[in-house]
Amino acid sequence: MPKVKKRFSFFSRKKGKNSSSYPIINKLTGLFFIVLALIVLIFNLPTFNKVDENKTPILINSKLLESKQKENIPVRIIIPKSDIDLKVIPAQIVNGYWELSETTASYGLGSGHPGHASNTVIFAHAREGLFYNLKNVKTGDSIYVFTKNKWYRYKVNKITAVYPNETEVIQPTKNETLTLYTCSGFNDEKRLIVTALPQE
Repeated sequence: MPKVKKRFSFFSRKKGKNSSSYPIINKLTGLFFIVLALIVLIFNLPTFNKVDENKTPILINSKLLESKQKENIPVRIIIPKSDIDLKVIPAQIVNGYWELSETTASYGLGSGHPGHASNTVIFAHAREGLFYNLKNVKTGDSIYVFTKNKWYRYKVNKITAVYPNETEVIQPTKNETLTLYTCSGFNDEKRLIVTALPQE
C-alpha cells in the first residue's frame, strides 16, 4: 500500500514532550509582536528636527525684549512639598531664545517681576537637583520666590503639558502670575507648565 503524504498545516502538531503544540503559529505570533513593537517605536519617536527643537533654549516673544529692568528679579525659589530649593539666575536672551542653565533654575529676563502685574517665568532642566520634582507639584501647593529684598508666596492654580512651540504660556499676563517651566514626556517632547497666583 503506497504511503500517503501528509498535508502541511499551520495547525499540525509536533511530536515530543517539550515541543510546542503549534510551532508555526507561535513563531508567527512572535514575529507579529516584534513588527508591531517596531511600528509603535517608529511612529512615536519624534523626528530628528523635533528632537533638535526640544534641545534648544526657550523661544520667547520679541515683546519681552522691551523690558530692560533688572531689579527685583528672582534669586531663589522654594517649593516645600516637592523638596525644591534652588538658586535662580537671570537667563540671557540670545537670538530670541532664553539660555538654559545647567546647574540652577533660570529667570527669563524680560518676563514679569514678583509683586507686579505680569508673568514671571522661571525654568530649569527636569533633572535631579533641579526641576525633576516639579512633576510632583499639586494644585494648591505653595511656592516661595525670593528677590534680593523681599519674598513672595504663590499658590499653584494650574498644571498643564504643552508642546515646545506652544509659547502662549510664557507670554505677558494682565494679572500677576508665576509660571514654572520644565521638560516632560517621552524624550522630553513636551513641557510641563505650573502656574501660580499670588497668595497673601
